[in-house]
Amino acid sequence: MKKKKVYIVNLKRLSDIMCRFNRVICKPMALFFANGRNELMPVAIQLFQKPSDDNPVFVPSDPKYTWMMAKMYYNNADAAFHQSCTHLGFTHLVAETICVGTHRQLSPSHPVFRLLAPHFLYLLAINSLALARLVAPNGWIDNTMTTGAGGLMELVSQTWQHWRMDTDGWLPADLASRGMEDTEALPNYPYRDDALLIFEVIHDYVREVLEAFYDSPEKLTDDWEIQNWGHMLADPEDGLGIKGVFGDGKFSDLEDLIKVVTSIIFISSVGHSAANFAQYDEYAFPPNYPAFLRGKPPTSKEPLTEQDIIDALPVKDMTLDIIIVTKILSDRGTNALGDFEVQYMYDPRGTKPVEKLRKRLLEVSDIIAERNKSRPFPYPYLDPKEVPNAISI
Repeated sequence: MKKKKVYIVNLKRLSDIMCRFNRVICKPMALFFANGRNELMPVAIQLFQKPSDDNPVFVPSDPKYTWMMAKMYYNNADAAFHQSCTHLGFTHLVAETICVGTHRQLSPSHPVFRLLAPHFLYLLAINSLALARLVAPNGWIDNTMTTGAGGLMELVSQTWQHWRMDTDGWLPADLASRGMEDTEALPNYPYRDDALLIFEVIHDYVREVLEAFYDSPEKLTDDWEIQNWGHMLADPEDGLGIKGVFGDGKFSDLEDLIKVVTSIIFISSVGHSAANFAQYDEYAFPPNYPAFLRGKPPTSKEPLTEQDIIDALPVKDMTLDIIIVTKILSDRGTNALGDFEVQYMYDPRGTKPVEKLRKRLLEVSDIIAERNKSRPFPYPYLDPKEVPNAISI
């Protein structure tokens, strides 16, 4: 533990979730160990929060298929959190909320609107389609995920009470809060390493644009549009009520505005890409990352069989539905980051930083391509050429 080789994931936020048809979803915790090959390996899984005789701690030395079943039920719970919070809640829905508020408070000629607009493209359209087809009653989530749509949205709602822009929406703070920032302790964490590269580029791009427009403190404090926008983001009564907005939404320090805009762009591009584009690779083989399991979780270490594993997996029709939808969701149909579909910047204070942004993203792409040659498994999802500008799928 002193060498930071032991990690824990505790999915206790699933504890109060009611699943469709009273299906059972675990509320697990799992212990992981970074081995000599820098692989993060599960070494202990407890499927429910309270220790008891029928809630043992499963370990790799348990019977082969019993340990496999415990890992599948852990991943089933993890998939519920991923799909509800990591993906839908804290990319799609957060971005939509900010998008609508931005259109209400900022004119199309405002530099912050022009910075953000390329990253809101297609967002409202895809969210409307998702609500109508995926989250609707008897839709894809009801039929292929243990939680069902009601449980999924309840999990989003509960977790939203704890979400903060200055932690969950700010990559360096997010990594630090989870103990994942140490590259020596855990060298093989591609999301961290690739995301930080793009984060730095986005941060520098936003800084260059905003420092050019707000070249004196008074221009920022006297900008009633941006002050109203900040109030809207942070205020819980007549605004969006986002916790942890830098400066509490009162932009007297330009650094706070730079961070807020950087966070929004990152969530709408890199954050969504990491949450979304691996879905087919993860979900399409149900034993790997099962969105749905039949039967009940194991309550003892009694040996299970291969047939027990097969019986727990989704039926063929459901598996096909999972494959089809995750394949569609994993496809990219819009331009890569920096290659904006609509040109909002015409002022040299904006166009020159955009040119620099594109050049630096190409450099990052080359770095990531080189990294993937030596990784145990390639991680293509955050190559800037694969990261869309906005949440479009």
